[in-house]
Amino acid sequence: MARVEQSGFKSGFAAISGPPNVGKSTLLNRILGEKISITSEKPQTTRNRIAGVLHRPGFQIVFLDTPGIHKSNKPFNQQIVAVALAAMNDVDLLLMVADASHPDPESEQLILSLLRQKKHAPVILALNKIDRVKKPALLKSIDDWSRAYCFEAIVPISATEGTQVEDLIAAMEKLLPDGPPYFPKDMVTDMPERFLASEMIREKVFHLTGREVPYSTAVTIDSFKEDAEKDQVMIHATIHVERDSQKGIIIGRQGKMLGAIGEAARKDIGRMLGARVYLKLFVRVEKNWSRDAQAMRRLGY
Repeated sequence: MARVEQSGFKSGFAAISGPPNVGKSTLLNRILGEKISITSEKPQTTRNRIAGVLHRPGFQIVFLDTPGIHKSNKPFNQQIVAVALAAMNDVDLLLMVADASHPDPESEQLILSLLRQKKHAPVILALNKIDRVKKPALLKSIDDWSRAYCFEAIVPISATEGTQVEDLIAAMEKLLPDGPPYFPKDMVTDMPERFLASEMIREKVFHLTGREVPYSTAVTIDSFKEDAEKDQVMIHATIHVERDSQKGIIIGRQGKMLGAIGEAARKDIGRMLGARVYLKLFVRVEKNWSRDAQAMRRLGY
């Protein structure tokens, strides 16, 4: 990415890393003040590297939101973890996020071992979800983490409530190198609108369906047509699942589940685009796509 010339400025890339379901995407959305990364209470919601750009007077941080790092024998999970690990390289700063209320020792130790194996950019730890933990337990957690790794700073936060998020940004600013911005002020993400629309549809599958269905789902955009005169965007999208039974769940009785997914996604996409959205959803069975490397690439992974 070519830099836009500007003097007296600090800028850099920061990878957001951590175990699954610790609130990385919620934190990014909170920092930016708008939604570019989907969220859910279910782990492993994020699958791609998503960039979000924070513009502040005197500095710019390009955040890379990444999938949760964890151990898995499943090819698809291994692929998305590889995305997260790749994002940790060649950045100016690492922002590790951990859950103060429900630790994930296995994933946390995996990440710490990766940090210790080779030289990395400076690392700041954000201890998230402090609104769910009492102060004595939080103080012990801070002490344990300070002994586990030499972080540049440990900042307790609540991404959902915004508690001490500004303190976290200030700690990151101190570690940024001098340099002009990478992106113009009106650019919040480098991801195309088609991708963001597909993610918002997938988020609604996570919110509205249970069991294994969300993890067996991928979404592709078949067409994305803007009508400037009518201030309308027409989108056709396909929800891919692995089994016929999952297709039945996504569609629901008399199409009610698919209708609910479409209506919720349409509202979010409309807010993002600032336009009226016509959204047509299809459901297709792509057997065992998450175990097939070619199918994963075809579906964007």
